[in-house]
Amino acid sequence: MKTAKPNARRNFLLAASAGTAGVAAAVVTGRKAASPGALDAPEQKARGYHVSAHIEKYYRTTES
Repeated sequence: MKTAKPNARRNFLLAASAGTAGVAAAVVTGRKAASPGALDAPEQKARGYHVSAHIEKYYRTTES
């Protein structure tokens, strides 16, 4: 009885090397992927503690 395919390790190594080659190509070309929040981020971020809607909701859930 065989429990593992003999090609499983070879397929894994091929997939890993293909992924590494893709990352290397992206680094060489110098392209950056846009982060999801980069386009709609406000110009100036709020600093320090501020109460937002989800924090108010949390405070309401802790009331007895």
